Amino acid sequence: MDPVDLLLHPVRLRIVHAMSGERVVTTSELVARMPDVSKATVYRHVALLADEGILEVDGEQRVRGFVERRYRLRRERAVIDAETAASATRDQHRGVFPVAMAVLLAEFNAYLDREGSDPTADLVGYRQHAIWLSPDERAGLIDGLRRVIGPLMVNRPTPERAPHLLSPILFPISEPVQGPPSAEGPEPRAEPGEM
Repeated sequence: MDPVDLLLHPVRLRIVHAMSGERVVTTSELVARMPDVSKATVYRHVALLADEGILEVDGEQRVRGFVERRYRLRRERAVIDAETAASATRDQHRGVFPVAMAVLLAEFNAYLDREGSDPTADLVGYRQHAIWLSPDERAGLIDGLRRVIGPLMVNRPTPERAPHLLSPILFPISEPVQGPPSAEGPEPRAEPGEM
């Protein structure tokens, strides 16, 4: 199966997220993590990811007469390379973006449904800011985010770490303005803590 088609499915993408940090999990643990998805659906997608080499069996044990497998994510297989991403058509982007948004909605609702979830204490954020960037400033912003986020992506689970879903989204919202900037000055900025 094409890696893009394989990974860009809301349930399969949530499974990949759940297995980040070199975690080893069983399908039943994934079912418990995604209560909004049927058990049969989770099992079907885990089997497909394993068949396609995205997941590998890390061990097995007998539980009540059944063999329960523990899976590990093969991170190098769970990526869409830069060349594939660069060759995506507009229609492919139109198909990918809703999948990403569906995953965000499903993960956010699963978080809110957990007992003890506290968006304020957990510093949950979903702010949106319109920022004006030149091509060089945009490249600098992306490079800076990569420098900050990249080293954290290899963190492994520890008792003091909890998994977080970070989903930077950046795209132009209009054509560049022609002519001098407005005499009215810059638009007001949101204060930290505003949503």
